[in-house]
Amino acid sequence: MIGIGAYRPRTIVCNDDLVRGTTYTDDWVRRRTGVVRRGHAAADETITEMASRAGSRAMAAAGISADAVDMVLVASMSDLRQTPAAAPEIAFRLGARRAAALDIDAACAGFSYGVGMADALVRAGTVRHVLLIGVDRMTDMVSREGSAALLFADGAGAMVIGPGDTMGIGPTVWGADGARRELIAHGASWRDYRDRPEQPWPTMQMAGREVFRWAIDTVPELGRRAVEAAGLEMAQVRAFVPHQANLRIIERAAERLGLSAGTPVADDIINAGNTSAASIPLALEQLRQAGRAHRGDWALLVGFGAGLAYAAQVVQVP
Repeated sequence: MIGIGAYRPRTIVCNDDLVRGTTYTDDWVRRRTGVVRRGHAAADETITEMASRAGSRAMAAAGISADAVDMVLVASMSDLRQTPAAAPEIAFRLGARRAAALDIDAACAGFSYGVGMADALVRAGTVRHVLLIGVDRMTDMVSREGSAALLFADGAGAMVIGPGDTMGIGPTVWGADGARRELIAHGASWRDYRDRPEQPWPTMQMAGREVFRWAIDTVPELGRRAVEAAGLEMAQVRAFVPHQANLRIIERAAERLGLSAGTPVADDIINAGNTSAASIPLALEQLRQAGRAHRGDWALLVGFGAGLAYAAQVVQVP
């Protein structure tokens, strides 16, 4: 990883703004999710706009031009325009007009899936530089009346992945549990809505308790496997950057993982909410900005979400 960039929406929304007129309270949201404030994208902060902003900043940080990008990978689950994919337009906007471009839909695990794909492409010599972007407008995907609206938010994070003299990205450990696909899913398909327009607009719904139990079992085991696959010891991990799903999940997983005392644990969810595929790069960028993660540190990334898909790898902080 040779460069990182982020884009956070201009509009910051606090809990009190969202719970007004509901049965929820600011205290309830903090206790259940950890979220205090989050970014909501404005009409002009589209998927492609936010992704392009983050991608441009990542390329600038990496010191490469758009002509040097061979592949643009965009991890997202919330682009309401299903065809064409967002990646070709983003590549065009950034000036990477020779680059291959495609979207990855692995929901909240999408960025970690993308790291694994980019790493494999570079190692194989298929490409030299990959621009990987995680971007989501989750406010388009959830009901504004339900509890999900209190958790999910918008944003984009990007990284440039390229060749190096030493291992900077460990092997990706990944998988999926399709038997539990209904735990995080849309309430209806677009075909259902087309044929029965009187029913509510399809929104993403989540079985919170079941997902919580699954995550606190899955994330620590997945993290240990990723550290072992990289040939490292847990004591060498200098930062833990899981998907920012819920602060309780993050804290419980960190406890079970066996990290060394004082290891920084990303908690960007407090101020950014759950931004799905954007959450890991945004959280890593926040750790760097705060001086809690430094260049060359080994960071453990763990993505998990709808599918149920999951992926993890150990990376050196750019």
